[in-house]
Amino acid sequence: MRAWVDGELLADAEAPAVRVADHGFTVGDGVFEALKVVDGEPFALERHLDRLVVSAEGLGLPEVDVIAVRAGIDAVLDAEHLALGRVRITVTGGPAPLGSGRGEHPPTLAVVAAPMDPAPTETAVAVVPWPRNERGALAGLKTTSYGENVVALAYAKKAGASEAIFANLAGHLCEGTGSNVFYVVDGELRTPSLGSGCLAGVTRALLLEWYDGREVDEPIGVVEQASEVFLVSTTRDVQAVVRWDERELEPGPVTADALAAWRRREPELLGR
Repeated sequence: MRAWVDGELLADAEAPAVRVADHGFTVGDGVFEALKVVDGEPFALERHLDRLVVSAEGLGLPEVDVIAVRAGIDAVLDAEHLALGRVRITVTGGPAPLGSGRGEHPPTLAVVAAPMDPAPTETAVAVVPWPRNERGALAGLKTTSYGENVVALAYAKKAGASEAIFANLAGHLCEGTGSNVFYVVDGELRTPSLGSGCLAGVTRALLLEWYDGREVDEPIGVVEQASEVFLVSTTRDVQAVVRWDERELEPGPVTADALAAWRRREPELLGR
């Protein structure tokens, strides 16, 4: 693992590098992006940087120094070649008084790169009893406030699943803790709209461009009618769901075609 914090590549990536009073540490006041790395090159870098800027603006953080972010990415990827890995970019509110109010310090910027194992081609998911708030202040932002996701994922793992699925306050299918959901009903590929409160996933957007699909908000029970379900994310790419709660599913032709389209087009967005 390699780490770069506020302009410095750390000799020891696991050494202390962030102040204990950092607002990201004390109250989760931060945003982040996670990028896949293939053969030393980040995937869809520009799209991830654009979303980082949008998330920071939505959280009320100062404007992201994209030049500095790029320097951090270059530093960690040049320090260690990754055949397959991920880069995580984190921007926090910086050191601040203990409490919710921000301080006067500039933001903290950290970039970390680490190897990553290939994701399994299939997975099981569990629907959790807690809803996403599509009307909340953080809806659609990729923030470091992941407490709800931690609880939901622990719930899913107890059920033998690798991902937790949320409905929103309206009872509509929303998203996973770190993935977007696609499903097939009557041969049509569908996915929740951004109005559901789901994250505007980079993989989600690319798949809609490269393969198509309809954005629609429907009660989460619609999945009971689905012939196929798959998840998409930076680390999963296109991953077939073979169990949804207690219901068994089979990977189908739409899932296979979507994955083939992904594999065919993915090289277009590799590079710095």
